[in-house]
Amino acid sequence: MVEKLQKLLGVLTIFILNTEASAQLKNSYSTLFTDFKTPLSINPPALAGSFGELRANHFHSGLDFKTNKQTGYPIFATEEGYISRIRVQNSGFGLALYINHPNGFTSVYGHLSRFNPKIGQIAKAMQYKNKSYEIDEFPNTDLITVHKGDIIAYSGNTGSSGGPHLHFEIRDAKTEATINPQLLGIQIPDQIPPVIHSMYVYRLNGKPFNEFTPKQYFQVIGNKGNYSLNKVNTINLSGDVGFGIVTTDKHNGQSGTNGVYMIELEVDGAPIFASTLEKFNFENSRAINSHLDYPALLSLKQSIQKSFTDPGNPLQIYSHLINNGRVSFNDGKLHLVKYTISDAQGNKSTLTFNVLANDKAVIPTPKLPLGTSFIYGKVNEFNNDKVKIILPKGTLYNDLNFVYQKLPKPQSNSFSDIHQIHNELTPLHTGFELWIKPDSSLNKFQTKALIVNMQRVSQGGFFENGYVKAQPKKFGSFFVAIDSIAPNIVPLNIANEKNMSQISKISFRISDNLSGIKNFNGYIDGKWILMEFDAKSANLWHTFDEQTLPGKHTFELLVTDLKDNVKTYSAEFYR
Repeated sequence: MVEKLQKLLGVLTIFILNTEASAQLKNSYSTLFTDFKTPLSINPPALAGSFGELRANHFHSGLDFKTNKQTGYPIFATEEGYISRIRVQNSGFGLALYINHPNGFTSVYGHLSRFNPKIGQIAKAMQYKNKSYEIDEFPNTDLITVHKGDIIAYSGNTGSSGGPHLHFEIRDAKTEATINPQLLGIQIPDQIPPVIHSMYVYRLNGKPFNEFTPKQYFQVIGNKGNYSLNKVNTINLSGDVGFGIVTTDKHNGQSGTNGVYMIELEVDGAPIFASTLEKFNFENSRAINSHLDYPALLSLKQSIQKSFTDPGNPLQIYSHLINNGRVSFNDGKLHLVKYTISDAQGNKSTLTFNVLANDKAVIPTPKLPLGTSFIYGKVNEFNNDKVKIILPKGTLYNDLNFVYQKLPKPQSNSFSDIHQIHNELTPLHTGFELWIKPDSSLNKFQTKALIVNMQRVSQGGFFENGYVKAQPKKFGSFFVAIDSIAPNIVPLNIANEKNMSQISKISFRISDNLSGIKNFNGYIDGKWILMEFDAKSANLWHTFDEQTLPGKHTFELLVTDLKDNVKTYSAEFYR
C-alpha cells in the first residue's frame, strides 16, 4: 500500500511539474497527461544535446543523454508498447530501436551498442535473411512487446555519434513529427536561465536577405536572466530592419551547452516574432539554414538566430509574426525593443534596448553583381552549351540574384571545365539538379563518371544523354571526374594459414578514394556471414559464432564502391 501511494505521489509530482512548465510555455501538449520514464538510470540526468539544438544542416531531433563517456548502460523502455522498428545503419543512428506506445507516440533510442538478447537474435536473423549488415525492419505488433522499464538495449557510440551517449526522441506515431520530450514527462533538472551572448541588427532595406545584407554587431552584458547592450543605450535606425540573437542554454549539473526553447521579440510591448521548438517535421529540418544567418555561420562560425523569416522558409515553429518580423523605423520616435528567451523548464532571460527612428541612420545595401533573377517558390533554370541547372520548386528560401561562371579545368582527374554555380553562402532546402557536359575523352570511362566539388568530394552522378548528372545539396564549384580505383582493404588480424582459434573476430579497415563504399560481403566456406562496420573508424569485422566449427576454413571479403569497383581479399585460416 505504501509503495502504491509513493508511486501515485511521484506521478502526481511529475504531472504538477509538467503542468506548471507547460502552462508557462503555452505549448500544445499542456493538456496531455504523459508519464514517460527516463530511458537511463543515471541520476541526475545530464544532456549533451537538447531538443531543437542548432546542428549542421538540421535541428537536433531529440535529447542526447550523457553516459559518463562510457558505453554499456542499460536502456529502458520509457512506456509500454511494442518494438515497431529495428534499424542498423553504418552512419546515422547506428543501432536504433523504435517503440510504438498506446498513447499515440513513438519513442526512439539511437547509437546503441547492442540490443537485448531477444531483440539481438531477431535482428541478426533479419540481417542474415537480407544478407546485409544494414537493415530497416518493421516487426509485427505482437513480435516484441515491452513493458515500461524493460531493458531493451545498452548505450553505445554507433553510427554518426561523436562520443558515447544515448540519443532519445519522442515522435507522433501518425505524422512522424518529432516532439520535445521535456513537454511529455521527461524531466531534466534546470533552474538556470538561458545566456544571451550578442545581438545583431540587419539593414534589410526592403530587399531579400543574403550575404550582402548590412549587419551590425552589439555586445551583450548581464547574467541571471537580465541583459543589456554593452555601452549602448539607444540604437539609431532607419527603414526596414531585422534583428538576430546569439543565445544558448545550460541545465543543472553536468549538462553541456545546449539550445534554447523559445525566442520572443517585442517592439513597444507588441510581439512581432516568436520561434518555439516544440516540434518539427524532418522534411523541414534543413530549413535551419534559413532560420540562421547562414552566411555568418559559414564565414564567421557564428550561429545567429534571425528574428525575421524568409518567405520560402517552410518551418512551422514561428508565431506572432508581424510583417515576417521585419520592423519599419520611419516615424522619428523612440521605441523599446525586448527579447525574451526561454528554456523548456520555463526559465527566462530578457534583453531590452531602445531604438530611435532616425532617417539619417541609413546603411545602404551594396550593389549586387550582374546575374540572373531566380524567384523563390518556383522552378528556376539556367542553361548554356556546357551545363544545365534546375532548381525545383521549394529549393530557395528567398529570391536570388543567381551568378554563374566557367573556369578552366583542373590538371588531374578532370573531364570538364569547372562550373562555378553561384556561391556557398546561399542555403538551399532541397538541393538542385546539375548536368555537366564532359569532354570527349570521357567516352571509355562513362560508367565511372561522377561530379566532384573543388575539394574533390563526390556529389555522386551518372552519365546519360551526353551529360554527367548529379544532385548537389549546396552551391559551389563542380567538375566531372572518374572513379576507376577499387576500395582499399587492410587486414588487421588475419593472414593466410593463420591459426585464429584464440581470436574472437576477424578485423579489417576499409576505405574508398572517391565515390564511397557501396557494400561489403564476407563469406566463410562460401556461406555469407555478418560483417559489422563502424563508419567513424572504418573498421569492419566478423565475430565468430557457432557456425564456424573447429578446423580449416576459407574466408573471402568483397568490398564494392558506388562506381562498382570491387576489391577482394581471401585467406585460409584455422579455428
